[in-house]
Amino acid sequence: MSAAIECQHVSLERRRYNRQTLCILNDIKVVFNGSSMNLISGPTGVGKTSLLHILAGLLRPSSGQVLVDGQPVSRWTGIHRSRWRRRVGIAFQHHHLIEDLTALENVLVPLIPLCRNIRELRRLGRQALTELDLAALAGEKIQFLSGGQRQRINLARALVNRPKYIFVDEPTAHQDGASAAMIMRRLVEAKKKMTTVIIVAHDPRVEASDAIDAHFRLVDGRLSRVV
Repeated sequence: MSAAIECQHVSLERRRYNRQTLCILNDIKVVFNGSSMNLISGPTGVGKTSLLHILAGLLRPSSGQVLVDGQPVSRWTGIHRSRWRRRVGIAFQHHHLIEDLTALENVLVPLIPLCRNIRELRRLGRQALTELDLAALAGEKIQFLSGGQRQRINLARALVNRPKYIFVDEPTAHQDGASAAMIMRRLVEAKKKMTTVIIVAHDPRVEASDAIDAHFRLVDGRLSRVV
């Protein structure tokens, strides 16, 4: 079972071009229970993605800390930070896929540091693609695929190593109803395998899903639980 993720007074500030300070996140205090599916919603531009990146270890808060199993992962540097990031899977809103590589090769990227047998790596990659109905695209280069296909490949890459923590940003934004439902089912399967899932989305289909255990809303830099 994955441990809870706790934000203790997490704030994020940015200095603007006119040297004024912009408060993006303001004193976030929240616990995301272990092995649960959580949704963070809110208007565009309020800092949802920034919060997701802090939780995933890609961005450091201006103040406060993120604890996992009592460990301040947001303060870790160097090799310790890399160890935390290897425990997480991240599906970015802007996919960051490598255009000249195939779908399968993109999915394999997170597995390369693990130095497994290449045959085993390919098996895991093909399995991740199959689970999102992408097996037929394994040999296709990213530059020739649609936005929706790229989005699902991005998610397959996040899930391929069976991480204990999954952070996904707008996973259904470019999907039709059937594909969106498939993505939610795949995330539910991950949760059932004792994974903590945190989704950032403003898609009503995600908000209405019975799979969501806890729904939080970010407005004006503050996070509150939706009753």
